[in-house]
Amino acid sequence: MPAQVVDGRAIAAAIRREVQAELKALAAGHRPPGLAVILVGEDAASATYVRNKAKACEEVGIRSVQIHRPATISREELLTVLHTVNKDETVDGILVQLPLPPHIGERSILEAVDPAKDVDGFHPANLGGLLTGHPLFVASTPLGIMEVLDRFRIAIEGRDAVVVGWSTIVGKPIAFLLLHRRATVTVCQKWTRDLDRHTRMADILVVAAGQPGLVKGDMVKEGAVVIDVGINRANGRLVGDVDFASVSPRASLITPVPGGVGPLTVAMLLKNTLVAYKARIGLARQP
Repeated sequence: MPAQVVDGRAIAAAIRREVQAELKALAAGHRPPGLAVILVGEDAASATYVRNKAKACEEVGIRSVQIHRPATISREELLTVLHTVNKDETVDGILVQLPLPPHIGERSILEAVDPAKDVDGFHPANLGGLLTGHPLFVASTPLGIMEVLDRFRIAIEGRDAVVVGWSTIVGKPIAFLLLHRRATVTVCQKWTRDLDRHTRMADILVVAAGQPGLVKGDMVKEGAVVIDVGINRANGRLVGDVDFASVSPRASLITPVPGGVGPLTVAMLLKNTLVAYKARIGLARQP
């Protein structure tokens, strides 16, 4: 029986409606929430991402503050911009659009973001908090994966989960999120020897390795839940890290590319901004 295919766009739309409804309920007597997005340079893909985030913010009632600086900006000048936004009481969340120009150094910039406004979940304090199970914020893509598992009522406790990919943006955070939900987690890489031996054990398989078609049907356990996070361009079209055609007949649930996990990333960013906003106006404890 073919796998159930996740409609990430529909889930993202539902999340936006939920955020919008909660913000409408909070509107009386409170300022609107604010999300500052810092874009450096003229990278076309980054500019598109920023426009999409601004559009999503407008849709749900979040004030989008777009700060665009030239690629020639110095690290010290960008840090000054960040310090100003950190102190701005009308800004609840800060997102630094990556990648940054090489001369700046991403680490020093991400470390300068106020952890309480780090709705991207990239600050070392939040990454470290994830290790202990108490982060202020978690990166949007791993949160989106958990949203898929929960909305489809996928059992996690006691299941074997395999994560292929170990980035701090997806692989490591989702591994810890699954661990905290009592899954038995194996983390692999695209260079792992006998990768198929590990992936065939997975009840839940998350692939975020950045290699198109890495996981084929014969590498997947019958009935597995397969989450494809890869976004690769091949032969003029977007494809994932999972070979959808051969894997979907074996899986019980699968996310397509495009239209699977991708749309959830911006939606979960909005949800993180809502959480930050409620904490800053005193309607909730800091997460």
